[in-house]
Amino acid sequence: MSERKRQLHLNVQATFPGHPAAWRTEAGRRRPGEDIAHFQAVARAAEKALLDAVFQADSPSFTDTYDVPTRSHDPIVLATAAALVTERVGFILTASTTFNYPYNLARQMLSLDHLSNGRVGWNVVTTANENASGNFGLAKMPPNTERYVMAGDFTDAVLKLWDSWEDEALVGDPVTGVWADTDRIHAVNHVGPYHSVTGPLQVPRSPQGRPVLVQAGSSPHGRDFAARYGEVIFTVQTVREEAAEYYRDLKDRVRGHGRDPDKVAILPGLSLVIGGTEAEAYRRLDELDQLETGRSGLESFALSLGLDPADLDPDQPFPERLIPVVQSGTWLRRSTGHAEARMRLLRERSVTVREIVARGGGGHYRLVGTPEQVADFMQDWADARAADGFNLFFDLYPAGLETFAEHVVPILQKRGLHRREYEGTTLRDHLGLDRPPNSVAANAGRPIGAAPMRAAD
Repeated sequence: MSERKRQLHLNVQATFPGHPAAWRTEAGRRRPGEDIAHFQAVARAAEKALLDAVFQADSPSFTDTYDVPTRSHDPIVLATAAALVTERVGFILTASTTFNYPYNLARQMLSLDHLSNGRVGWNVVTTANENASGNFGLAKMPPNTERYVMAGDFTDAVLKLWDSWEDEALVGDPVTGVWADTDRIHAVNHVGPYHSVTGPLQVPRSPQGRPVLVQAGSSPHGRDFAARYGEVIFTVQTVREEAAEYYRDLKDRVRGHGRDPDKVAILPGLSLVIGGTEAEAYRRLDELDQLETGRSGLESFALSLGLDPADLDPDQPFPERLIPVVQSGTWLRRSTGHAEARMRLLRERSVTVREIVARGGGGHYRLVGTPEQVADFMQDWADARAADGFNLFFDLYPAGLETFAEHVVPILQKRGLHRREYEGTTLRDHLGLDRPPNSVAANAGRPIGAAPMRAAD
């Protein structure tokens, strides 16, 4: 295995404010109207930490509460602003295949890929939130299986549009007056069950060929979709052995689609609260919990599940008799991956309620500890083939990320788990991915014209 493969792939999730109370603290202060400047600061900190990319979650409906600033501006706008103040770090943007048109999204993403000099990835989502359907004239959300069929059709159309220009199509020769060789620009003529797109796109291929495809598949249909298209796969895992099982399953599915599993990075979510000592880290987390709700983390955890805190012994595993009560609760109405991860952790007999709360209650794994403990955890999961890296969340932004850059990154570098400098300029370079071949040209797509396009045309 190459040195590059042994290194961890690390992204930072930058849409959320961190801990729900973080924006009210001095280190994580957020003020109205500062979203773009805040995101730029996070991007700069991510580049200082030599991360692969900054990841933006998004939803096509109002999902915020009135007390936590999150998911306000359009990801394309935020990433554009951040790309202009950075040089190397990548940007992974979330966009739904259920509530977009392939042509518009393909053009937006590829335009941003050019603006950033090849640093863009697309997180392909189908959207599970029922509230979104009313924003787009739908009476109800299509069922899960249908949304993945729609997503496959949508993604196929986008990939063809991104490849509608061959690499040599853009000529720009002032002597001959030839701007583009139209024999190398192809109509895609995509006709699928949900989308028909003629093409070509107005935008040529980018410095990295096309944006990186990112996916988060948890259901059987989601896993197969991720294995078919994903070059980076986000996942929600709380138990190392189950993460390793997911890892093996996804890599096998990738191989089954005729793809190289070593060219697909699987990144579980990892939420970090870092302190100089473990006690310091737990103290800060407790202070944030108290600021948010006036309660301890244990009390908030119990109430979020519809339980009386007195029902839970913090030093014992979660009571099996309460599992059916939790399963019938409204909190399970969320993405498949998060719901399954929470239930797996509640059923786990080797962890106590106190440890479950410390891990974040069963969503993304939350690690509260020192820089050495963070590095040990990452290395342990990588050695167990449970992860190729992590999608990182922090309690405070950008302060938590800056702490990671200053104290955890040097440990990872010393162990050979993290780069000491960027070796390339594109997101594909950071991920160790080859520039993809042009699928449309390879399939002899029909040229749009018989003569080269001249500048005066």
